[in-house]
Amino acid sequence: MSTHKREIQGIVVKDSGDKTISVLVERKVLHPKYHKTVKRFKKYLVHDERNEVKVGDNVIAIECRPLSKTKSFRLKTIVSTGAN
Repeated sequence: MSTHKREIQGIVVKDSGDKTISVLVERKVLHPKYHKTVKRFKKYLVHDERNEVKVGDNVIAIECRPLSKTKSFRLKTIVSTGAN
């Protein structure tokens, strides 16, 4: 059994749901044809049990069991707070 849990770090872009935040994760990949570094983005839904995160915060989330149809990450730490 694998005990490796993925960790993602990104910016909170939405916190409208109860105990749920939307985190935008940016990664840089090399373009296969042009060999230039390009940004790729993906949004993840993250479980925030205490509703303590605001839009603009930089957070780290850790993979867990599926909490809903689209939510499989829990909030681990808040790295920095946003300007808002």
